[in-house]
Formats: sequence, structure tokens, C-alpha cells
Amino acid sequence: MILATLSQLFGDAFEKLGLDREAGIVTESDRPDLAQFQCNGALSAAKAAGRNPRELAQDVIDAVGETTMLEPLTIAGPGFININLTDQALADQLNEVDERFNASTAEPRAVLVDFGGPNVAKAMHVGHLRSTIIGDSMQRMMRFAGHDVLTDIHVGDWGTQMGQLIIEVERRMPELVYFDDAYSGEYPEESPVTLDDLQEMYPAVAARCKEDAEEAERARQATLELQQGRPGYRALWNHFAKVSQVSQGRDFEELGVTFDLWHGESTVHDRVGPLIEGLISAGVASDSDGALVVEVAEPGDTKEIPPLILSKSDGAYLYTTTDVATIEARVQELHRDLILYVVDARQALHFEQVFRAARRAGVAPSGVELEHVGFGTMNDKNGKPFKTREGGILKLKDLIDMVSDAARARLDEAGMAADYEEAERNDIARRVGLAALKYGDLSNHRMSNYVFDLDRFTSFEGKTGPYLLYGAVRMTSILRKAGEQGFEPGRIVPPIDEADRNLMLQILRFPNVFDRAISQRAPNHLAEYAFELVATYSRFYESHHILSEADEHLRQSWLRLVAMSLALITLLLDLLGIQIPERM
Repeated sequence: MILATLSQLFGDAFEKLGLDREAGIVTESDRPDLAQFQCNGALSAAKAAGRNPRELAQDVIDAVGETTMLEPLTIAGPGFININLTDQALADQLNEVDERFNASTAEPRAVLVDFGGPNVAKAMHVGHLRSTIIGDSMQRMMRFAGHDVLTDIHVGDWGTQMGQLIIEVERRMPELVYFDDAYSGEYPEESPVTLDDLQEMYPAVAARCKEDAEEAERARQATLELQQGRPGYRALWNHFAKVSQVSQGRDFEELGVTFDLWHGESTVHDRVGPLIEGLISAGVASDSDGALVVEVAEPGDTKEIPPLILSKSDGAYLYTTTDVATIEARVQELHRDLILYVVDARQALHFEQVFRAARRAGVAPSGVELEHVGFGTMNDKNGKPFKTREGGILKLKDLIDMVSDAARARLDEAGMAADYEEAERNDIARRVGLAALKYGDLSNHRMSNYVFDLDRFTSFEGKTGPYLLYGAVRMTSILRKAGEQGFEPGRIVPPIDEADRNLMLQILRFPNVFDRAISQRAPNHLAEYAFELVATYSRFYESHHILSEADEHLRQSWLRLVAMSLALITLLLDLLGIQIPERM
């Protein structure tokens, strides 16, 4: 990692002068037109030592001394040290790079990434998109960094809506054995309802329960009996869960997303009772107007943090309770020490309460890190949450079909893949569409709200997923043509111009960009870097006739740069959950 190497060199220089070696940290230059890298530590070190920063900067340069690695160092402004690698050093650095771009960490952790989060009996919709693709990118980054990673979808499968659906199925099909208290046989393997049935039923019964107190009480009682283990209700509930998982699994598969665990609120149901008893015995939980709560406010709070409600006055548990129990299970059973919740930023208060309650309850020891990775909303061109033209919530499947169709139209306009088999054209369109969708999202910082712009996202020009795919395919193409002519990549030689030099420097940036992306839980850094890499490569490609270059060493060097660029863009897109077609 070039920044680490340079920081070591300049840290040693500051230390020689009796100063804090942390002042020697080297960063990428804010002014790439003036230098490749810079060290700004002379300003803070001079202030602490009561010295002139430019004079101290010169002392640092003298302490670094002459080295074949660096061009002569210069001072800018009040004491910034400008740093440039020699061309030979730049080539040497590239020749040492492992093209797998290994980013393993020295301290691997047991990580769980919680994302996706659909509810039973509901099809995936556009509101699940950001959690799914940001969460998937986070787990990919964590795995690439060498952590032990588990992913959990954490399905909403245990609340009042389950009781509401049970009474609605009974109202429509009272003859089913699930409602016969005297029935003791095996329950049917085939579900009496489809996911479409459940989606039609739920709004109807929810509206009725809202207007009719008696109906609401029936739903509450059904929920209670379900949670207490009534066999018929459990069997029916299992059908709800299975038909939902089949449909949701297809949507996740379309997005290229998989989960290690399909746990839900129901998974920890047996933990809730003992957990609450323990909290009461320890004096952590207390009564508040009949409800059981955990006070989570702390003296240093600058805003009001309400208590976490464990159970209501009627004894019913809330999802806040199952969230605390879920943390307990993830720590005790799964042995996780870093748990990331990729959930809408509007849930920030909820997670603050849950995390504090888990600390107070002792289920999350000090060595366990709990983190809410929040995100903003995907909006339409009017700045409102994205919906269908009719104002309804767009199903995720329909959104995927929309971007795939738009990508197909773009391919047709550009005359791409025109002579390919229909199956391959469809596969390319799907990959291009998903690249447009995912990159359009991940190129924004996760906390930002952004506008879904289908025309811009599917363009093959500008900062888009299709542009990156096309750039990667062009790299593959030139390497294929080189192979057909018997040309192979070789050792990288010093750059002959700015196009060479800039691409080499761009490739060397990866470790620093990756560290920033993973530490800030911000895939947008990788997305931005991917665009910069392809744009820099395009300028390099346009500046050189690689396959017709007569100098064999230079041609081999350029082919190695192409191969490294392809390996790196492939890795970057994979970390973003984007697949590259073989050709376009």
C-alpha cells in the first residue's frame, strides 16, 4: 500500500527530528496537478513546537534525504510537502501488486449483517431495495476484508399482522382443519393461500380491525394463541412463511443476493420470556403505567431518548423486545462481535433504544459492537418516495423488469449485441439493467436521498453502471484479441506519458479507497473509484495503439495494465453486487 509506505518514510523523518511520527501521515494530493501525494503534518508539528512551518517542512525534507523512490520534494503554501514518485518507483510498485488485490485484515471479526427485512405475507417492493443492495455490498466488503461473515434477512413474521391474517383466512374458509380444535392429524403440506391471496387479504382485515374493536380483539387473541403454540395456527403460519419466502427468494435471486440465515422475530420467541424475567430480577425493567419498560436515557443526552417498551399493559410483546432477544441470540448462539443493521435512517431512534437496552440487559457485552447503518430514500423526480404512476408501491419484481426493459432498449439503440442469440441478449439486458439500478443507488452516499432517473441510470455515457460494464467489456475484448495474436502481458515498465502514469496511480489507490469505504460503511467510495478507474483507463486506451506497438516490452507492459484494470474493475463491481457480461 503506497500510502502506508510513504507514511512510514515521513513518519521516520518526523521522529528523527524529535517530533510525533503521526505528523508524517501521507495522503493523496488535493491538487493532483501539482503533486501525486502530500504530507501536511509540518503545520501541526510546527505549532506544537513553536516553529515556522515552512522551515520545519524543509527540515523534514532534509531528514527524508535522497531516495530513488521520490522525485525532489517541494514545499507549497504554509508548509505542505508535495510528493511525487519517480517513474521507475511507480512501475516497481505496480509490479509488486497482487492482482487479487488482497485486502485481508490483521484483526478479523465475527460479523453479522442484518439487511433486507421483508415481512411475511408481503411481496418485496421498492422500499426494500436500498437495504438489500447496500447490505449486500457491505457483506461483500466484509468478506473480502477477511472477516467471518453471516448474513441474516430478519423477516418480520411474528406480529399482530399474523393474527389478522389468521382470522381473515378463517372468515373466508372456516372449514379448514387449522381452525378445528379437535383435529389431531397431520396438517396439509400444500398452502391454502398464495402470496397474492395474502396481499389481498391483509389490507382488508387491517382496515376492518382498525374500525371494529371486536375484530381487533379477535386478531390480538389469534396472535397470542399463535405465539403460545396453538398447532393449527402454527401450521397455517408456516404456510404464510413458506409462500412468502419462495416469492421473496426469487426477487433476491434476481438481484444476485443470498442470505446465510432466514431468521425472523419468531426465531427468538422462546428467549423473550426468560429475558424479561431476568431484566425484572436485575432491576433493569420496571413498570410504567402498566407497561414494562427499560429506561435508556443517559446523563449526557442532548435529546430526549424515551424508554424502550418491552411489553404493553395487555402483556403483548413488541418488536423492540424481539430485537433485544435477537441480539442475545446473535451473541450467545452465533458468537458475533460486530452486528450491522442496514435499515432506513428513520429507524435511528429505535436502534438507539434497542442497543442501549441490550447494553443494560448485559446481552451485548462491551466487546460486542452494535451499529445502525442507516440510509436515505429513493425518490421520484418530484422528490417524493418512488411509487407507481397510479400512486401505489412498486413491486421489486416490476422495478427489475422496468430497468431490464430500458436496458434492452438502450442496447437496441446502440446496435449492441445485435447478432447474438436471443437468450444472450436477454441476459446482457438483465445485467445492464441491474448494473444501472444498483450503481444508480450505490453511487450516492447511503445517507443521501436520491432521485431514481431511469433514463440517466441506463445511459452508456457518464457516471452509470452501463458505462462501467462497457468499459470492462472493452478491456476483456482487447485481452482476447491480444491472446489471438499470441501477445501476453508482461512486466510493467516506467510510464512514457501522463496517460500511463495516471492509470498506474489510479490502480495504486485501491487499498486506501477500500479502507475508507469499509470503515465508513460507504460503498459510494467504491462506486466513485470504479468510475474514475474506467475513465482513466479510457484515456489510456485512446492514447495508445496497444496491439500495434512495435516495442515488445512496452506492449507487454500496457497489456499488463489492461489486465490489472480488468481485474480491479471486476473486483470493484463484484463488491457492489454487479456482474459483468462477457461481451456486449
